[in-house]
Amino acid sequence: MQRWLKENRIKTLYIEPGSPWQNGFVESFHGRFRDECLNREQLWTLTEACVVIEDYRRHYNQYRPHSKLGYQSLASFAPQRVHLPLQSAYGLLTQKMDKPILRA
Repeated sequence: MQRWLKENRIKTLYIEPGSPWQNGFVESFHGRFRDECLNREQLWTLTEACVVIEDYRRHYNQYRPHSKLGYQSLASFAPQRVHLPLQSAYGLLTQKMDKPILRA
C-alpha cells in the first residue's frame, strides 16, 4: 500500500508504528485513559469492561473540567449557554477542544 501511494504521489496522514509524536492528541488521551480507567480496574469479563468504560466515558464527557470551557464541566457549562442564539451555540459546540472526547 505504501509503495502504491508513493508511486502515485499521494501523501497520507500515516502514523508509523512506534511514532506517538506523530499524533500527540491520541497518545495523550490513550495515556490518560490507561491511567485513569484501565489501570484502576481488574476487568474479568467483556461485560464488566463495557460497564467500566461507559462510566469513564460519561465522566470524561460530562463531568470532567475542560480548559476550553473555563475549567468547568460540560454539565455545569451547558445550562449557562441556553440563552445564546443558535449561531453562537453552534460555534461553541464546533470549537476544537484541547483534549479528545470519547464518543458513544
